[in-house]
Amino acid sequence: MNFNKQLKLYRERDGYSQEELAEKIYVTRQTISKWENDHTYPDIHNLIALSTLFDVTLDELVKGDVEIMKKNQHIEAEKMNRLSWVMIVFIGLAALSVGPFMLLWGWYGFGIFFILWAISMIAALKIEKIKKERDVQTYGEIVAFLEGEDLEAARAKRDKKRDRWNKAKIVIVFSLSAGVLAAISSFLWIWLS
Repeated sequence: MNFNKQLKLYRERDGYSQEELAEKIYVTRQTISKWENDHTYPDIHNLIALSTLFDVTLDELVKGDVEIMKKNQHIEAEKMNRLSWVMIVFIGLAALSVGPFMLLWGWYGFGIFFILWAISMIAALKIEKIKKERDVQTYGEIVAFLEGEDLEAARAKRDKKRDRWNKAKIVIVFSLSAGVLAAISSFLWIWLS
């Protein structure tokens, strides 16, 4: 059984409505509905609260879901990898094309640059959406917990300050790289013309 079926089974067994269950573990009724409809998955803290409330082990609560979570991690990682390449390739193409296209076609050339840039930004937004929706780190924590691995080691990877700083560094380096590529492309195009 999957978690969503197990959750509904235990909720109905104990006579809770979705709203009553939500109040018991301090989430919204919509969150319970999303879990039962398999749209989202609870984090480790909510899983522990549910297992305590229903008086079942985590293994009983998420029976069969560990393999599904591992598969989802792999699929989402592959999708994020593909989207990363799309983002990198199209921002590179945009940076390299801005000079030549603007010199050849004026502001119309900027339109082509904008389309290439927009494709890269759409890929970046999809990556961020996957990261928020699937919370891959949380799945990793659940898998570590159920397999008896060190949960604190999995949690230690979540350092908000370090993560924000790393994200800022990536954006800065990426932006500077694109700017340098655009400048080189423009200068080479002017020099060769």
